Amino acid sequence: MKRRATGLLLVAALIFLGASGFEAQYPWLGYVRATAEASVVGGLADWFAVTALFRHPLGIPIPHTAIIGRQKDRIGRIIGNFVQHHFLARDAVSAKLRAMRIAERAAEWLSQPENSQRIAVQLASGVARTLEALPDEKIRELIQQGAVDRIRATRVAPVLGKTLAMVVAGDRHQELLNEAIQLAAKAVHDNEESIRKRVKDEMPWWVPSAIDNKIYQRIVTAIEQLLTDISENPDHPVRASFDTSLRDFVDRLQHSPEAGARAEALKEEWLSDGAIADLTNWIWDATRHAVTGYATRPDGTEPGPLARGVSAFGASLLANPTLLAEIEEVGIQAALDVIEKHRHEAADLIAQTVARWDPEATSKRLELAVGRDLQFVRMNGTIVGGLVGLLIYAVPRLFG
Repeated sequence: MKRRATGLLLVAALIFLGASGFEAQYPWLGYVRATAEASVVGGLADWFAVTALFRHPLGIPIPHTAIIGRQKDRIGRIIGNFVQHHFLARDAVSAKLRAMRIAERAAEWLSQPENSQRIAVQLASGVARTLEALPDEKIRELIQQGAVDRIRATRVAPVLGKTLAMVVAGDRHQELLNEAIQLAAKAVHDNEESIRKRVKDEMPWWVPSAIDNKIYQRIVTAIEQLLTDISENPDHPVRASFDTSLRDFVDRLQHSPEAGARAEALKEEWLSDGAIADLTNWIWDATRHAVTGYATRPDGTEPGPLARGVSAFGASLLANPTLLAEIEEVGIQAALDVIEKHRHEAADLIAQTVARWDPEATSKRLELAVGRDLQFVRMNGTIVGGLVGLLIYAVPRLFG
């Protein structure tokens, strides 16, 4: 484009020289000479103006030339402020973020099984690496101490009393009694030989075996009959006794200081015998192995519970437009607050980046970016200058 613009200027100059040389012989060439002369003047003026933006024309340090190189720091600040106040304005950013539908697109992405699996593996891998980096013995001590402190701070009797009260309130304790009866009946049936042997061992040696068998049969039959009666009769005295005893036990757990003290004593005895250490160690080992195992699952396996949970979370968001809109709004407001707080840093970054550029390199970069259009300015200046020169030359001669 520079060659084209310069070529057009040279053509105008050659025409000017040729017309000037033959104007005396051919007076009509005055129009051509005036047009070419004005084209040369216009082309040279615009060449100077365009060149002065980027460098000194002909290398001569004329004042107010090489503007971009000299003013690059100021230009950087102007661009930074322009971006800060117009591109990063709250209304402009808000409109763009809402048009992007970030929350909906994120939910769609999460709902896809392959993406939820990737997220789950990354989460599990991060947690697994964190667990591996933690000091094992220290963590075991912290878990054990935290569990002990929490259990010790909790009064056992009232908690147990409330739990049993809920069981009693729905007559679920009778269901428990039914299960106990079935277990007892099975135990009797499975241990008939043991019962027979025990009866025989307890009887004197001189009692005949036939009598032993009779006693054994009576005992087993009586037990089985009792269990059957209790199981089939909802008003059996044993059931009523069990109900009364359990309700009394629940009441004592909730209100009796003696029962509370005994429960606390049993709790302290349990805490002191090492059982809590075994329990917390098991919890820690199971948690660590489960996380590590999930993180190292081979590719292509069925999605695990964490992946299914992530996918279900994305699907549930898509199915709830109101919640999705609320999440979108919260995210947009958070982003706007961050941009509002730090947008001056973007302006500073632009200004500092431009300030670090070499002046000559900056001029070349901008000339490559917009120079093509500026060469059209030179060409237009040559053409328009010639037309204006023709007009100025022709009007007095045509209407004088």
